[in-house]
This record gives sequence, structure tokens and C-alpha cells, in this order.
Amino acid sequence: MKLQIKYVSDKIGREIPAPYYATSGSAGMDLPACLDRPLTITPGERVAVPTGIAISIPSHDYVGLIFARSSLGYKKGITLPNAVGVIDSDYRGEIFVALTNISDSPYVINPGERIAQLVIMPVCIAQLEVVDSLSDTERGEGAFGSTGK
Repeated sequence: MKLQIKYVSDKIGREIPAPYYATSGSAGMDLPACLDRPLTITPGERVAVPTGIAISIPSHDYVGLIFARSSLGYKKGITLPNAVGVIDSDYRGEIFVALTNISDSPYVINPGERIAQLVIMPVCIAQLEVVDSLSDTERGEGAFGSTGK
């Protein structure tokens, strides 16, 4: 699949790396922070960090998903407040990454630092059908924790 990318900032590809796959087996491409200066995220704070890019997802059959970098989440407590960011196929604006600091220490994001990863995935558009009842299953209506009994 070909993904068109637009550099919204003239820093991309010069001072700030363009998004890239770190290894040949990477499912997500790393997204660097497109910042003029370091940005400190204090404990409990949420910020929107610019990436300096916009993309053109070729059809509604695909979606861009923004995931946290596991090393930032595990080692530093920097994660996404919405768990996963969704980039719809018709969005053409700059991509921002929402980050939050769940640690008890401030964290400094430096310009060009890898802050998240972008995965492009297929989408299945559901056709809703309203019914009076659903088929029975072994689990039934068992909710949270019901399979751990």
C-alpha cells in the first residue's frame, strides 16, 4: 500500500527525522516530535505534540492507528490518554499525538524524539442490523471478569 505523506513543517527530513520503520519487522513507523524546543510534561499533564506531517490514507478501507511506544510507557510513564489514536481516511490535517504523564516525575520530550508509532490497518465497515435478540453463547451476558471463574 502506498501512503502519501506531506511535510507540514520544513524541519521534517532536516532537523526532525521523517516517520520511519525502525526494523524490517516493525509493524508501526516511529513518529518523532516536531518541536522547536524541549517540552516538559509534568505528572498528570496531557499535551498534544505535533509531528510535522499529514498523511493521505488511500481509502476508507484503511485507518491509521497511533499507539504508545512501549519503552516510553513502561520506563517513563509517558503514554496516550486515549489508549489509541484514530486517524480516519478522510483526515488531511497535521497529526498530533496526545500524550500524558502517568509517572510521578516530569519528563522532557526533545525535538525529534520518537514519541509514538503509526500503524496502518484494514477496516471492516459493519452494516448494522437491529434485532430483538442475539444468538446464545457459552458466555452469554457475562461481563468483566466472567471468564476467570
